[in-house]
Amino acid sequence: MVDRVTTLPYFYGNITREEAEQYLMQGGTTDGLYLLRQSRSYLGGYALSVSYGRQFYHYTIERELSDMFAISGGRSHRTPIDLIDYHSQETDGLVCLLKKPQSRPRGMEPKVGLFEDLKEQLIREYVKQMWNLQGNALEQAIISQRPQLEKLIATTAHEKMPWFHGSISREDSEMLLHRGNRVNGRYLIRQRDNRGSYALCLLHNGQVMHYRIDKDKAGKLSIPDGKKFDTLWQLVEHYSYKPDGLLRVLSEPCARANGEAGCPPIPQKHPLKGATGGILSRIKSYSFPKPGSKKTVKLPGSMTTDNLNTYVQKTAVTDAMPMDTEVYESPYADPDELRTSTISRSQLTLEDGELGSGNFGTVMRGTYKMQKSEKTVAVKILKNDENNLSVREEMLQEASVMQQLDNPYIVRMIGICEAENLMLVMELASLGPLNKFLPKNRHLSVKNITELVHQVSMGMKYLEEHNFVHRDLAARNVLLVTQHYAKISDFGLSKALADENNYYKAKTHGKWPVKWYAPECMNYFKFSCKSDVWSFGVLMWETYSYGQKPYKGMKGNEVLQMIESGERMAAPANCPPEVYELMKTCWTYKPDERPGFNVVEPRLRNYYYEISQI
Repeated sequence: MVDRVTTLPYFYGNITREEAEQYLMQGGTTDGLYLLRQSRSYLGGYALSVSYGRQFYHYTIERELSDMFAISGGRSHRTPIDLIDYHSQETDGLVCLLKKPQSRPRGMEPKVGLFEDLKEQLIREYVKQMWNLQGNALEQAIISQRPQLEKLIATTAHEKMPWFHGSISREDSEMLLHRGNRVNGRYLIRQRDNRGSYALCLLHNGQVMHYRIDKDKAGKLSIPDGKKFDTLWQLVEHYSYKPDGLLRVLSEPCARANGEAGCPPIPQKHPLKGATGGILSRIKSYSFPKPGSKKTVKLPGSMTTDNLNTYVQKTAVTDAMPMDTEVYESPYADPDELRTSTISRSQLTLEDGELGSGNFGTVMRGTYKMQKSEKTVAVKILKNDENNLSVREEMLQEASVMQQLDNPYIVRMIGICEAENLMLVMELASLGPLNKFLPKNRHLSVKNITELVHQVSMGMKYLEEHNFVHRDLAARNVLLVTQHYAKISDFGLSKALADENNYYKAKTHGKWPVKWYAPECMNYFKFSCKSDVWSFGVLMWETYSYGQKPYKGMKGNEVLQMIESGERMAAPANCPPEVYELMKTCWTYKPDERPGFNVVEPRLRNYYYEISQI
């Protein structure tokens, strides 16, 4: 029976994917090592986490209408235990056989989700009210109808939550969030219409962002292009753990004026008598996973039982490090302005004085006039030259790449203006490039430096996840909005990788920044997210040396000879040893053995957390 699942030694309850991977790491990541956890997006479902080839695979186990359990597209089983027993004998689509369960640490009970206790209370209230039952009869009714009751209650439980404010206006939501404790991450959810559309309203640096929540044909709720959930409270639980596209994690609910919410209304028609479809229909969202089709994560290092809980707390806290900046405008937000990729010259006013220059032309400060407001921007202007077709093509390539990207740590492309010159209009990072800022500000603490480097790693992790290779990552191409807020820029050499390849191969050698390039770039003209990791190691060296030039006094061929001989740059003065070790890891010669940004970013996040506690 399903209740037996909670007694399994390898059932961890409501833990995240990242926590599951850390527990599997503790077990040695042997092939076929597995654990079972509660699904955080499928009601009544589970998730199977498996280690294979020192990587991790996660399979959702759905609870079907027939009260059977199956991995999407796979055969059905009476219980999750039967499913696990089956896959210990047959792979049937899994990456490998399930060989060894990873039991919970001694003394640890399965983690109870945020709404589990409330769910039980609401189920009892519902059955009492509908059937007027008490005592043993009440318990038997709950047992016999539990799957349907859980589905019904879970999909209406948000009405019990203090953060759900019903059908209030956008203006009223902003007024409520500004009232009282204006802490970053304060939030509420409002109902936008009667078709299942909501809005998540999030307070960030004194401004309220509105993220639309839509319901698809299968009843799944999601922020556009975001993770899908069966219920609003699962969505809130997810974004309370990590931002995952939002500006920051949800930190504090903005309660309704009456403080407590009432009990969710009882449906007029009883949903449990002969009901088919609707809330009881099985939800299918993706095909059965095949080996290599799931996102995999390489190991960031060993983790012990003693420090696991600390690690999880670090992850939750530092995923949303404070940004000393104006609100980042996400496309997920309700738009205040109609945005297009083409900007009229009449909307653009250029100011005197250059922000920078290069072979392409100049960068000027300007003002972009929108329908309701004005915004200070940076304008990259191509100089008029009939022989400059290659530079024009490079600028258009940069614009094409930047328009596909949306991340708080990447300079945002606003649009293109075709006028007396070709102009790229971008958001302004007024403190300029990192390599020029650092020598003038040697008072910056290691904590501040680490904060900036970690932000760059988060931007690069985003590029890695979206299959983009930057090809020109260096401190000169990191711009500062403030002393505490960095953004990656200059995507002129960037490439979107084809689905069938994880690298881009240049046809010829160009005028390349050799000192930032991995050996495979120079030897084989091959560029990948792993070669970006090598460049990131050089960027780290630049940053912790407060803007010094790497390989100072050496020519390109001398740098290559040094790398081929196994030598690497020495640590910058006063560079923390943990940071230098990570640099050297980024400079691993073979790209297949080099970590990805999905490994580099958590290591920097952990280190930032550690020095923040001192």
